[in-house]
Amino acid sequence: MKTLPVIMMTMMLAACTPRIEVAAPKEPITINMNVKIEHDINIKADKEVETLLEKQNPPASAGG
Repeated sequence: MKTLPVIMMTMMLAACTPRIEVAAPKEPITINMNVKIEHDINIKADKEVETLLEKQNPPASAGG
């Protein structure tokens, strides 16, 4: 007699399984972004390299 309630409970649980459905949308997904990108480039040189570059290319105001 104990098997009948167990069988019925199993059947009830099997009938109540949730169904999850994942579907793609019909229209494409649009993402509007307003993005502002700013960047700075810093170049550091050794003092020796800096003086060498200044000797090869003197500033316009010093040359006259």
